[in-house]
Amino acid sequence: MALINPSILSADFARLAEEAKAVEGADWLHVDVMDNHFVPNLTLGVPVVESLRKATDTPLDCHLMIEDPDRWAPQYVEAGAGSVTFHAEAAAAPVRLAREIRAKGARASMALKPATPIEQYEDLLPELDMLLIMTVEPGFGGQAFLDIMLPKIRRTRALIAKHGLEMWLQVDGGVSDKTIERCAEAGADVFVAGSAVYGAEDPAKAVRELREKADAATAAAGWGCAH
Repeated sequence: MALINPSILSADFARLAEEAKAVEGADWLHVDVMDNHFVPNLTLGVPVVESLRKATDTPLDCHLMIEDPDRWAPQYVEAGAGSVTFHAEAAAAPVRLAREIRAKGARASMALKPATPIEQYEDLLPELDMLLIMTVEPGFGGQAFLDIMLPKIRRTRALIAKHGLEMWLQVDGGVSDKTIERCAEAGADVFVAGSAVYGAEDPAKAVRELREKADAATAAAGWGCAH
């Protein structure tokens, strides 16, 4: 079954606890951490993650769009994140960092910007629980989906199958009811959706409908996913 992770980047930051409860049928809550250095935007940090952990039973999926994740990522596990994603472009020692995240009890994930090829990281895949393919340039919500990322999703799914891995393949950026089926058909099984969920009249219903579309597209594609 496809996993839907609403992004609180599109939520009302003045009402985060309520916004988290509005999507409690979601699989994970996606938390975008931006430092105004790695990406040109500033969002939230460890204290907000700690507060969110107390406000919701939905596990937290923290996406660190920050410099020096080798130093900071472990703190997000300690703050309560169940999954922590660092960027390949920012990590100094990605294998060591992934192992440290896992050792602290969270799922380790690595993200790639649109221009970063997957092939150079093939040997690292067994160290990860999830790989995130950015389908927009990281830094801002509400951007249009980049169709040119679909072949990269397919190549990544092929590499996962080649090595017989159980890792998840996440997409983030412009995911909506108009694009999620293409992502699922290409091989993604975890979907970050911001405005498509929080911009809907009924966010919980939007989550269910996105999951149904993704599951149907995956079944039609025939590559399958199991969580």
